[in-house]
Amino acid sequence: MEPTGLIIVDKPAGLTSHDVVARIRRLAKTRRVGHGGTLDPMATGVLVIGVGRATRLLTYVIGAEKGYAATIRLGQSTVTDDAEGDVVAVTPADDVPDAAIRAGLGALTGQISQVPSAVSAIKVNGQRAYARVRAGEEVALAARTVTVSRLDLLALRRLPGLVDLDVDVACSSGTYIRALARDLGNALGVGGHLTALRRTSVGSFTLAEARTLDELAELADPVTLPLAEAAARFFPRRDATEDEARVLGHGGPLRPVGIDVPYAVFDPAGHVLAIVAERDGRARAQVVLAPAGSVA
Repeated sequence: MEPTGLIIVDKPAGLTSHDVVARIRRLAKTRRVGHGGTLDPMATGVLVIGVGRATRLLTYVIGAEKGYAATIRLGQSTVTDDAEGDVVAVTPADDVPDAAIRAGLGALTGQISQVPSAVSAIKVNGQRAYARVRAGEEVALAARTVTVSRLDLLALRRLPGLVDLDVDVACSSGTYIRALARDLGNALGVGGHLTALRRTSVGSFTLAEARTLDELAELADPVTLPLAEAAARFFPRRDATEDEARVLGHGGPLRPVGIDVPYAVFDPAGHVLAIVAERDGRARAQVVLAPAGSVA
């Protein structure tokens, strides 16, 4: 039987998210593997991997709020807005007051308009922006609205010409932490970039349950969160009767129960059947999770 469920990986630095997917494909012995939100090679931390039918949950995982621990360096700008790119401008940050830094962080909190970093995975006319930049093109990406619900300053360290800030971030999907570092530095007139990034959470999935690739390689089954448990963790739950399970299994709608977000429907045996959304007086499956032919 094909392995099915989620794996919460603690991604190491130096690997792309695709590299991690390739490792999990070998460990799980299936090609049906995907990830729920890209992490840059420099970044570490929570990467949610879907295996088998659980890959159908990744659309929702990608849209979940993310948490990060990051270090921003003021006084230097880089071509990539992080430490992997060449320094392109240096402006001493010694005289930037603590109060101005705190005000700058405050201005980047809430619903903001953000231009993603040019060196990003966003596609421009069918090609990744970072590939165009590396080919020598100038790339101008459109601003997007994102929400930064938390941007707390944890520590401030002053170095010759530089200021390093440790920050705790909670933000909506699509937020670029590199762009926050860049925009803070630009607002303060000294430039800025990201020197460290660790994703601490994706929705309710946190570092506390994440496993390293080495730890996963030692397990007989790398799938640490079975499909039903993953669905129950990530979505509101609705328990269906046998008749309701049969109707849903044949593609029919259920009566609504007043849940205004997508939710997981379980059969009387505790198996997850589908992710359902209510609209126009009906509850219909958005994503079917039960194996084909499993509902009589």
